[in-house]
Amino acid sequence: MNRIIKIGMDVHTTNYTLCIFEPSFEHDGTVHCITQVKPEVKNIIRVIETFKKKHENEELNIVCGYEAGCLGYSLYHELKEKGIECVILAPTTMKTEKGGRKLKNDYRDAKMIVECLAYGGYSAVHIPTELDNSVKEFICMRDDIKENLKSIDPCL
Repeated sequence: MNRIIKIGMDVHTTNYTLCIFEPSFEHDGTVHCITQVKPEVKNIIRVIETFKKKHENEELNIVCGYEAGCLGYSLYHELKEKGIECVILAPTTMKTEKGGRKLKNDYRDAKMIVECLAYGGYSAVHIPTELDNSVKEFICMRDDIKENLKSIDPCL
Protein backbone atom coordinates (compact mmCIF):
# COMPACT_ATOMS: atom_id res chain seq x y z
CA MET A 1 0.00 0.00 0.00
CA ASN A 2 1.26 3.48 -0.88
CA ARG A 3 0.95 6.01 1.95
CA ILE A 4 1.62 9.73 1.80
CA ILE A 5 3.32 11.01 4.94
CA LYS A 6 3.32 14.76 5.56
CA ILE A 7 6.06 16.50 7.54
CA GLY A 8 5.43 20.02 8.79
CA MET A 9 8.51 21.98 9.73
CA ASP A 10 8.74 25.13 11.81
CA VAL A 11 12.12 26.39 10.65
CA HIS A 12 14.42 28.96 12.19
CA THR A 13 18.09 29.70 11.68
CA THR A 14 18.91 28.08 15.04
CA ASN A 15 16.66 24.98 15.02
CA TYR A 16 13.87 23.07 13.28
CA THR A 17 10.78 21.52 14.84
CA LEU A 18 9.24 18.67 12.83
CA CYS A 19 5.76 17.17 13.05
CA ILE A 20 4.97 14.01 11.07
CA PHE A 21 1.36 13.31 10.08
CA GLU A 22 0.69 9.62 9.62
CA PRO A 23 -2.73 8.92 8.03
CA SER A 24 -4.83 6.11 9.46
CA PHE A 25 -8.06 4.34 8.56
CA GLU A 26 -9.16 4.00 12.20
CA HIS A 27 -8.98 7.73 13.01
CA ASP A 28 -8.00 11.07 11.47
CA GLY A 29 -4.30 10.38 11.76
CA THR A 30 -1.40 10.44 14.15
CA VAL A 31 0.97 13.34 14.65
CA HIS A 32 4.51 12.65 15.88
CA CYS A 33 6.56 15.69 16.86
CA ILE A 34 10.32 16.03 17.05
CA THR A 35 11.58 19.25 18.60
CA GLN A 36 14.90 21.02 18.49
CA VAL A 37 16.50 19.45 15.42
CA LYS A 38 19.73 21.15 14.35
CA PRO A 39 19.12 23.24 11.19
CA GLU A 40 20.75 20.94 8.64
CA VAL A 41 19.13 18.93 5.85
CA LYS A 42 20.96 15.77 6.94
CA ASN A 43 19.04 15.86 10.23
CA ILE A 44 15.70 16.03 8.41
CA ILE A 45 16.78 13.11 6.21
CA ARG A 46 17.82 11.15 9.31
CA VAL A 47 14.32 11.64 10.80
CA ILE A 48 12.74 10.53 7.50
CA GLU A 49 14.97 7.44 7.27
CA THR A 50 14.19 6.47 10.88
CA PHE A 51 10.48 6.81 10.15
CA LYS A 52 10.81 4.72 6.97
CA LYS A 53 12.54 1.92 8.93
CA LYS A 54 9.47 1.66 11.17
CA HIS A 55 7.34 1.12 8.06
CA GLU A 56 9.59 -1.16 6.01
CA ASN A 57 6.65 -3.17 4.60
CA GLU A 58 4.93 -0.13 3.14
CA GLU A 59 5.75 2.21 0.29
CA LEU A 60 5.90 5.75 1.67
CA ASN A 61 5.77 9.04 -0.19
CA ILE A 62 7.13 11.87 1.93
CA VAL A 63 5.99 15.48 1.48
CA CYS A 64 7.67 18.16 3.60
CA GLY A 65 6.46 21.70 4.03
CA TYR A 66 7.40 24.87 5.83
CA GLU A 67 6.07 28.37 6.14
CA ALA A 68 7.66 31.02 3.93
CA GLY A 69 10.05 33.13 5.93
CA CYS A 70 13.67 33.85 6.70
CA LEU A 71 15.13 30.79 4.95
CA GLY A 72 13.71 31.68 1.57
CA TYR A 73 14.13 28.87 -0.96
CA SER A 74 17.41 27.41 0.35
CA LEU A 75 15.86 24.54 2.37
CA TYR A 76 13.45 23.80 -0.47
CA HIS A 77 16.31 23.42 -2.97
CA GLU A 78 18.40 21.30 -0.58
CA LEU A 79 15.49 18.89 0.01
CA LYS A 80 14.72 18.70 -3.73
CA GLU A 81 18.38 17.82 -4.42
CA LYS A 82 18.00 14.89 -2.00
CA GLY A 83 14.84 13.70 -3.80
CA ILE A 84 12.39 14.82 -1.11
CA GLU A 85 9.22 16.58 -2.19
CA CYS A 86 8.82 19.96 -0.50
CA VAL A 87 6.22 22.73 -0.41
CA ILE A 88 6.55 26.27 0.89
CA LEU A 89 3.29 27.46 2.42
CA ALA A 90 2.13 31.06 2.03
CA PRO A 91 1.48 32.26 5.62
CA THR A 92 -1.50 34.43 4.70
CA THR A 93 -3.36 31.47 3.17
CA MET A 94 -2.88 28.96 5.97
CA LYS A 95 -6.06 27.97 7.80
CA THR A 96 -5.81 28.67 11.50
CA GLU A 97 -8.13 28.19 14.44
CA LYS A 98 -10.42 31.13 15.06
CA GLY A 99 -10.68 32.55 18.56
CA GLY A 100 -9.05 31.03 21.58
CA ARG A 101 -5.63 31.85 22.93
CA LYS A 102 -3.00 32.79 20.40
CA LEU A 103 0.02 31.21 22.08
CA LYS A 104 2.72 30.67 19.50
CA ASN A 105 5.53 28.21 19.94
CA ASP A 106 7.53 25.99 17.61
CA TYR A 107 5.56 22.83 18.43
CA ARG A 108 2.17 24.45 17.75
CA ASP A 109 3.44 26.09 14.57
CA ALA A 110 4.86 22.79 13.21
CA LYS A 111 1.61 21.01 14.10
CA MET A 112 -0.44 23.70 12.34
CA ILE A 113 1.78 23.41 9.23
CA VAL A 114 1.43 19.61 9.10
CA GLU A 115 -2.34 19.89 9.50
CA CYS A 116 -2.48 22.38 6.63
CA LEU A 117 -0.44 19.95 4.51
CA ALA A 118 -2.62 16.99 5.49
CA TYR A 119 -6.00 18.64 5.00
CA GLY A 120 -5.15 21.09 2.20
CA GLY A 121 -5.63 24.36 4.08
CA TYR A 122 -2.98 26.43 2.30
CA SER A 123 -1.68 27.84 -0.98
CA ALA A 124 1.86 27.05 -2.09
CA VAL A 125 4.42 29.76 -2.79
CA HIS A 126 5.68 29.96 -6.38
CA ILE A 127 9.29 28.81 -6.53
CA PRO A 128 11.25 30.87 -9.07
CA THR A 129 12.84 28.95 -11.93
CA GLU A 130 16.23 29.65 -13.48
CA LEU A 131 14.47 31.70 -16.17
CA ASP A 132 12.63 33.75 -13.51
CA ASN A 133 15.94 34.49 -11.77
CA SER A 134 17.62 35.43 -15.06
CA VAL A 135 14.82 37.84 -15.95
CA LYS A 136 15.01 39.40 -12.46
CA GLU A 137 18.78 39.87 -12.77
CA PHE A 138 18.38 41.38 -16.25
CA ILE A 139 15.78 43.89 -15.03
CA CYS A 140 17.97 44.88 -12.06
CA MET A 141 20.97 45.32 -14.35
CA ARG A 142 18.91 47.43 -16.78
CA ASP A 143 17.66 49.63 -13.92
CA ASP A 144 21.23 50.09 -12.63
CA ILE A 145 22.41 51.16 -16.09
CA LYS A 146 19.53 53.65 -16.40
CA GLU A 147 20.41 55.16 -13.00
CA ASN A 148 24.09 55.41 -14.00
CA LEU A 149 23.17 57.14 -17.26
CA LYS A 150 20.96 59.63 -15.37
CA SER A 151 23.85 60.51 -13.07
CA ILE A 152 26.03 61.22 -16.11
CA ASP A 153 23.43 63.15 -18.12
CA PRO A 154 20.46 64.47 -16.07
CA CYS A 155 18.47 65.08 -19.28
CA LEU A 156 17.95 61.33 -19.85
